[in-house]
Amino acid sequence: MELRHLRYFRAVAEELHFGRAAARLHIAQPPLSQQIRALETELGVALLIRTTRTVELTPAGAAYLQRVVRILDAVDDAGEQARRIAEGTEGLLAIGCVGSATYSLLPLLVRALGEALPGVEVRVRGEMLAPAQLAALTAGEIDLALLRPPVQHPGVRTEVVRRDRLLVALPDGHPLVGRTALRVADLRDEDLVAHAGGGRSVMGSMLSAICADAGFVPRIRHEVMETSTLVTLVAAGLGAAVVPDPTAALDVAGVRYLPLEPSTLGVELVAARMATASPLIDRVLAVLRTIA
Repeated sequence: MELRHLRYFRAVAEELHFGRAAARLHIAQPPLSQQIRALETELGVALLIRTTRTVELTPAGAAYLQRVVRILDAVDDAGEQARRIAEGTEGLLAIGCVGSATYSLLPLLVRALGEALPGVEVRVRGEMLAPAQLAALTAGEIDLALLRPPVQHPGVRTEVVRRDRLLVALPDGHPLVGRTALRVADLRDEDLVAHAGGGRSVMGSMLSAICADAGFVPRIRHEVMETSTLVTLVAAGLGAAVVPDPTAALDVAGVRYLPLEPSTLGVELVAARMATASPLIDRVLAVLRTIA
């Protein structure tokens, strides 16, 4: 038995006429009759009652037709789904995202993907540091990483999404809050809350680098993994923090943000994907470019 036998039977059963069924299938009537008889022989039951004037379904044929319709529709649906996935209009997408972009870019991206690619199921993993995202990307746990460079892996491709200026987050009432802007040197004697250092986060490494350029070692009192926790500790008065501009979207009470001078100080946000990524990722990146 082949799928064509089921399609032949369905056409005859729905048309109840061999001539019309043959025309519908674009085959000659005699071969169609032969194939239906071969099907009945294989099943060992009569599916149709034939007379010179009419064709009717037997009870067994009527029951068989119901199952055949479901089978053929399922096969057709499977083919359509496979084509949609191959075209990148359907599938499952897992996105990783660094903390600051989790609160600014990620909601916009998920909403835009819902409109542009409604057949794609989106799952997000926010507050992921860059090294953790790169590990998840290369392990196949996420499909797209929104992280801070550098990204050093031969199998990963990146493109810049945007560049974020750096801000200093200060607790309300801090003596520096009255300034219009701050320089790195102003943080020399400040207690700082920072993202995890030791190569575990790009922001932690950047803080050490810009302070070294200003001639001092930062006085880090607390290290955290999540941006939301960092800002919460600032609000609690445990120190100041250097953060990318989108962090202000958290809008945590008790925190003030001042620009860090010079304005050229900043950090890029890049979208990273495996070099062998699917057409779905190409479509997602196209949506990302329109909103970033």
